[in-house]
Parts: sequence; C-alpha cells; structure tokens
Amino acid sequence: MTNRGRIIRKRHALFALMLMLMSNSPATEAATMQGMVVAAHPLAAEAGVKMLEKGGNAFDAAAATALALGVVEPGSSGIGGGGFFLLYIAKQDRFVMIDARETAPLLAGHGELYEYQSSIDGPQSAGVPGLAAGVDRLVSKYGRLKRSEVVEPAVRLARAGFPVDQRLAGMIRWRSKAFNDAARRIFDKRQGEIIRQPALAETLTRFAAGGIEEFYRGETAGRLVADMRRDGGLLRLRDLADYRAIERRPVMFDFQGFRFISAALPSSGGMTLAHIFGQLKDDDLKSLAAADRAHLLIETMKRAYRDRNRYLGDTDFVPVPRDYLDTARLKRLRDSVDMRRATPADRLAGFAEPGGASVDTTHFSIIDGEGNMVSATLSINYGFGSGYLSPATGILLNDEMDDFATRPGKPNAYGLVQGKANAVAPGKRMLSSMTPTFIIGPHRTLIVGTPGGSRIISMVLLAAIAFMLDEEPPEHWVDAPRFHHQFLPDIVQFEPGAFAPEVSAELRRRGHVLSPVTRRYGNMQALLVDRKKGRTIGLSDGRGSGSALSR
Repeated sequence: MTNRGRIIRKRHALFALMLMLMSNSPATEAATMQGMVVAAHPLAAEAGVKMLEKGGNAFDAAAATALALGVVEPGSSGIGGGGFFLLYIAKQDRFVMIDARETAPLLAGHGELYEYQSSIDGPQSAGVPGLAAGVDRLVSKYGRLKRSEVVEPAVRLARAGFPVDQRLAGMIRWRSKAFNDAARRIFDKRQGEIIRQPALAETLTRFAAGGIEEFYRGETAGRLVADMRRDGGLLRLRDLADYRAIERRPVMFDFQGFRFISAALPSSGGMTLAHIFGQLKDDDLKSLAAADRAHLLIETMKRAYRDRNRYLGDTDFVPVPRDYLDTARLKRLRDSVDMRRATPADRLAGFAEPGGASVDTTHFSIIDGEGNMVSATLSINYGFGSGYLSPATGILLNDEMDDFATRPGKPNAYGLVQGKANAVAPGKRMLSSMTPTFIIGPHRTLIVGTPGGSRIISMVLLAAIAFMLDEEPPEHWVDAPRFHHQFLPDIVQFEPGAFAPEVSAELRRRGHVLSPVTRRYGNMQALLVDRKKGRTIGLSDGRGSGSALSR
C-alpha cells in the first residue's frame, strides 16, 4: 500500500465516531457509530436510513434512496434515467465510480435525426436508462441486503402514493405541456394531492425479483419497447440487452492539502474541477479581496468550461488530449488571466472552438458506521425528462439525448455550446455535468453534490472552496447564493445576494456582464465528517425540501 493510501485509511478509520439525532431539519448533527443519509426528499432519506436499521451498509442505503427518489421526485430522477454513484469502500480503502449513465440508442444514428426532431420532449429524446443497472451493481456487489429489501420502500411509495409538495407542484406546472396522456394521468396534480404510480410499482416489483435480467431482457424490456415502437421512440430490445453499468476509476487530485475524489468521464465534473483547481494551485484564495476572488474564479471557470465543451466526451469513443490537465498547460491558462480586466470569450478561440439551469436532477450523500461513503447524482435531465411515460411500465423516460451536442455549435437546454467530442453515436454515453465528490482534508471530509444542469460543477466548486477556507458556518456552504460562468454565453449568471453591491460594481468595471437568474438554483445535499471533533453534520440545501436523517 502507498503512503497516500495509508494516510487515507488512517483518516477514515476515525469515521466511526457519530452521534444519532433523528431530525428533518436542513442541518442534522450526529456523533455515534452509526450512519446518516442526506437526500432531496424526506421519504427517500427515510428509505435509506431503514436499510441501515436493517443491518445494511451505505451501499444498500444508496440503492434504496435512489429508487425511492425516483418515485417521490419524478421530475428529477427515476428508473427511466441514470446517474453516477461515487463510492468509498472502507474495508478495501478503495474509491470507485459506478457509471450508470444513459446511452444513445442504435436508431439515433450519428445525430442526423436531431437536426429536426426535438431532443428535449417526447420518446425520441430518451437514451437507454441506466439507473436499474447501477442499483443492481450496488446491491449485488457491495451491499448486504437482499434486492427485495432494498426495493421495498420504492414499491410501497409508488403503490400507496405520496403528497405533492410545493416544489414538485411548481415543476408540474412548468413541464405539464410536455406530458403524454399516461404521464398527465399520473402527474397532473396540485399541491397536497396524492400521486400514485401502480404500473411503476409492478415494474419495481419485477425488478426486485429478477434484477437487471428482468429489466433489460425480460418482461419489462418487452413492455417498454412495445410502447416505444407504438409511440415513435427509438429504444429497442437490443439497446436494453446491450446496456451495462461500468465501474470506473474516479478523478483524483490534490489541492493545497486537500484530496479530491470526483466523477470521471462521461461526467465532466471531476475533470473540470481538476482543471479549475489546477489553474488555481499557486493562488492564496483566502488572502484575496472579495472582488479579486470572484473575478479569478469567473475567469478560471470560463477557461475550464471552454476546454470541457471542446474536448470532453465518452472516452470509449473519443480520446481526451494527453496534456488536458498538464501542469504547464494549466499554468499558461492561469497566466492568461488579467486580474484587472475580464477576458472576452471570443479571445480564447485560440484554445478552443465554440462547441440554463433547472431544478431537475437530484443528489444524495450517505455514510455508515464503518466509514463507507456514497455521493450519488442522478438525473432524467430536464424537468420530468422527456415528459413521456411508458403506459405499460409506468417508467418516465429521460431526455438525455439533449446532453449530446446534437447540433454542434448551438446551445442545448442548459445553454451549453459543445463540440464534436460530444456528438451523438450509437451506444455512446452523453457528456454530463453531474459532480458527486468527496473532499478529504487533514481533519474533515465533505461528501457533496447537487443538481443544477451545467451549473452543477460551479456549485460544487464554490462549496469546496467554502469548505476549505472555512470562513462561514457549514450551512452556508450549501445555502449561499451562487454565481456561474460556462464560457458561452459570455455572461456571469448569479443568484440575488451572490455579490455585495460594491463587488458587483467592481466586476462590471472589469468588463464582466452580470446576468441575474430569475430563481434560485441547485439543491445541494452534503455530509460534513469532522474527525477531530468526532461528529457528522448533514447539510440539506434550503432551496429544496430535503432531509438529513441519522439512524
């Protein structure tokens, strides 16, 4: 074992000091030898905690939480979508990422279809779902409980129903025009009304009994494909039969005494974080004035997103340049930052060609008494995905085809302008911004992630900096107003309160175009493990209705 491995193992051996406080508050503190689940919906957090109470580990809890979220947060994730599970297996002192990202169906060709067909709404916008395969891998390889035990909370919630909260009611109003008739019958509800999903309950029951064989090659697969054929979708039996969840080595890098473990491609999150922090490696962020710090972060975001949009994609299909994260290259990019003036995006064309955020996607963070950790970000892409619900299965399908550069050089639903590296190809996984992350410091660890489309990476970046600098209480790390730059459009998007008035004035003086967002974005779910003080704090973003629950 390397010295680094011994250090990490020693750090995580101290995870077993947590107290149990059961609470639905945004911040929950615990300090005993038991676990905690922080998720975007209380019922999903409860499902995960129940697995810990049954003797399961963090991976059982993650599987149950993921499936339950797909039922009670149907606008954000589900078994018709996919995601990334970042794991720390304490006994093996090993990090791994389960890639359950969707793939392009064979009939998608090489993107010609999407020159005229919407990649956002309807059955043709769906990629091959990956969540079921990811959950099955969690349970069968890393969990302790039976699959039927892990699936049971989601089945019960789908069958008995749950009340529509304010956040979900708003998403329904926003996306209801995209619903097909089957989706409208299920989801067209007002706040306080009950959503029941009997067909989905039956699909989950079959999955509990037969696992991925049933879902991808059995009755569920047959029913789903029959609906897609009838309604013009592209998914076929071969697409489902060929799907596999893949284990990948996470992106790992060090920054000023902190160790980052984050999502690997086809998620761009880890690579983009590594790119930004690589540019900043010699900067003392703590000593910078507020305007200088904001300016520097905006400029490094701009350069990192520019490279992301040109070079990154599914590495099974396209290579990443060998010098992408080369220290000398990143230093040149940092040296190109003028601290007195914003660099217009079009002046960065020598480095890259041209290639909106929503409340969709979801995230949860989990730790158990043995120190096993999970940071998982799941999605069906846009709110309620494609809006298409398969009547025979109850599966609401994603619209992840929009995460490809279906029209290179033109913006997708999140305003990202991407290049050919992320072009459509049969069987290819679309580039993602999901960024489940662990940050391990000398005495503390942060498990973190968030929804938010193209803004996910910058949200995790800002939370990571807040964690490392430790200038504000932990609750502020997930609740603080945020800002974002993604190269194109060449604007700084920001939430009200992200900048003090004098900072806004100075940024404008330096040439930044500031564009306020109309609503707050993101829904971060994080866990802070303070090994020195022997406590764990669950942090649930006040923008949502999530919970931090301990066993």
